[in-house]
Amino acid sequence: MAKKKFYVVWQGVQPGIYSSWDECKAQVTGFEQARYKSFETKEEADAAFNDNPWKHIGKTGPKNRKIATSQEKYLTESIAVDAACSGNPGLMEYRGVFVADGVEIFHVGPLKDGTNNIGEFLAIVHALALLKHKNSKLPIYSDSVNAMKWVVRKKCNTKLEKTKHNQPIFELITRAEKWLSENTYENPVIKWETNNWGEIPADFGRK
Repeated sequence: MAKKKFYVVWQGVQPGIYSSWDECKAQVTGFEQARYKSFETKEEADAAFNDNPWKHIGKTGPKNRKIATSQEKYLTESIAVDAACSGNPGLMEYRGVFVADGVEIFHVGPLKDGTNNIGEFLAIVHALALLKHKNSKLPIYSDSVNAMKWVVRKKCNTKLEKTKHNQPIFELITRAEKWLSENTYENPVIKWETNNWGEIPADFGRK
């Protein structure tokens, strides 16, 4: 019996961790610049999914411990999203911009009693819905690993408590989760490599 493997898809139809080759293959076949790799354990796959793919792609085994570093340039024909939050919770807002020219294409907020992770999640889903409406397959960049995982799982895994002030935020979360459960998309959602490329173009510049 073949040993079970776990497949990490960093860039494909829907990034995530898959437990069979058939599931992985469906995400990467015909997908330009797909990035994926198999791992022996779920723990290794989880760690790799949250890491820079270039640290794992191209490694051939124990005898070759050389780690590749990402020098790849980001795609300018893309959308970048980001969120900002003054406090935790606090005033939250998020936006998306075209990477090629920095033009803002949507901006929501500020909204009371939100968190940065929620804003990052909503921003990705907003971009996905907008691009699907426009029948566009442009890639989306985010610098939030948590938000990307929430999108893959179709669930905003926040521990934020609902208040009378943040009800509009929870209404947006409900709409976003509903959209993810009812729609598919081909846009790759890619981790923005801040260490190599600088701040994401949608950054609010408040650090």
